[in-house]
Amino acid sequence: MTEKPQTPNADSLMQAAGDSARKGPPPVHLWNPDFCGDLDMEIRRDGTWFYLGTPIGRPAMVKLFSSILKLEDGKYFLVTPVEKVGIRVEDAPFMAVDFRLQNPGPDQSLTFTTHVDDEVTAGPEHPIRVTRDTDSGEPAPYVMIRRGLEARIDRKSFYRLVDLGEHAGHAGQSWFGIRSGGQFFPIIPSSELES
Repeated sequence: MTEKPQTPNADSLMQAAGDSARKGPPPVHLWNPDFCGDLDMEIRRDGTWFYLGTPIGRPAMVKLFSSILKLEDGKYFLVTPVEKVGIRVEDAPFMAVDFRLQNPGPDQSLTFTTHVDDEVTAGPEHPIRVTRDTDSGEPAPYVMIRRGLEARIDRKSFYRLVDLGEHAGHAGQSWFGIRSGGQFFPIIPSSELES
């Protein structure tokens, strides 16, 4: 008699993630188990995680789940050595809720902290990008956290970034943007900002 595959559930994922976390950051990029189906889990635009339509209120649980998140072919999965389940992500899986500035000026670096305590310094490996809503023109800023997983930069942090902005050449024209880790990240063409 063959064993019936288990229906994906948050408890089994949490157990496996907890076991892996005891040995350091889980190496999700090395794990390629069979797909087990989709889980009724969603990360909303504001970074809140929901399971079965209810917000997950325990920060430690959210942090644990975020450690086993993986992006493949534009889809998000929670992955353990033996399970891979699909989840929904409304925008970006993380929120950058703060940053600190080191060495202000041309050699400055900006280190972002996410709502699940990841820390990255913006630069070539952790670029900042800004998209704009086609109708309203409202900017949506992001910073790369790890392996294709981005954090949306919250509004208060973005306003602080704008205060640090400068005009520089990019793609043959002047842009307003931000500098970190030896790289200039464009936000908006200078001509549009002036108008």
